[in-house]
Amino acid sequence: MARINLGVRPESKRLDRGIDLSLYAITAEFPPLARSHLKVAEAAIDGGASVIQLREKTAPTREFLEEALKIRAATKKAKIPFIINDRLDIALAVDADGVHLGQEDLPVAVARRILGPKKIIGVSLGRAEEAKTAVSEGADYVALGPIFETASKSDARKPVGCEAVRKIRAALKIPVVAIGGINGDNVREVLEAGADGVAVISAISEAQNMKEATQSLLDKIRLYRR
Repeated sequence: MARINLGVRPESKRLDRGIDLSLYAITAEFPPLARSHLKVAEAAIDGGASVIQLREKTAPTREFLEEALKIRAATKKAKIPFIINDRLDIALAVDADGVHLGQEDLPVAVARRILGPKKIIGVSLGRAEEAKTAVSEGADYVALGPIFETASKSDARKPVGCEAVRKIRAALKIPVVAIGGINGDNVREVLEAGADGVAVISAISEAQNMKEATQSLLDKIRLYRR
């Protein structure tokens, strides 16, 4: 991967507006254990997750909205940010703290005009070339991945590895969240490569005890950042 020169790395692990990206929990329903997005979100909140994202690709809009409203209430009570994946309409309807966009979703600049200056906008990327566009359009953070093999996303690209984290982290002014196959066994490697935070799906939603899994992962993040 070629080095990109987009600015210097910030010292802070937080966005300017005070968002802690350390443990970014993305909800996923897990039918074998009768887990809904809300149950996953509540367990992640109880375990100390710093951000909750609702990611739902197949539910009807009204069902998505109803679930989003429940999670919005839980995140407000816990005073942590709530991000909606892709759907600006749902984000606006529930007054979410922001949205997370993929490379085929609305451009950041368009989303910003719709959401206004105070909302958080994150962007997924898997290549260095995509980072330049995200920065120039005003993304608040990027999510780089998949770092490792993952079964949580059927459309996931080939893993980029921790070296990609190191190179993009050194080049960007905005925070980099690593995603894809991250768990307690490999989180140290990801953080040592420079990730400002880690985003997880199955590490929480498919754990036997979701709250304990969240707490354990957070403990390791705090330990490896010392």
